[in-house]
Amino acid sequence: MDHPLIDLINQKIRAAEAAGEFDNLEGAGKPLPKVDDPENALINRLIKENGAVPEFVTLSRELERLRAELRETGDRTKRREIMKEMSMMDAKIELARKAHR
Repeated sequence: MDHPLIDLINQKIRAAEAAGEFDNLEGAGKPLPKVDDPENALINRLIKENGAVPEFVTLSRELERLRAELRETGDRTKRREIMKEMSMMDAKIELARKAHR
């Protein structure tokens, strides 16, 4: 089943073509760039262009923050809590790395 707006979309595309809005686009007439993962190329490009990072990178940054907090904390109870959280973070990072591969 077609999208309910497919006729409108096609009409807009034909109007843009007729108006020359697709003429002289950057990269026109050149082959598409080679990609390692063609199935996910678009989403990977959008993620990269918008500054997103894989989950394991975000978790690694959080782990580094916890390490800094541990260095600054003298309270034994708080240090124990931070170390427990760091241990969990290590496990999460490993799982995220495996999922990313």
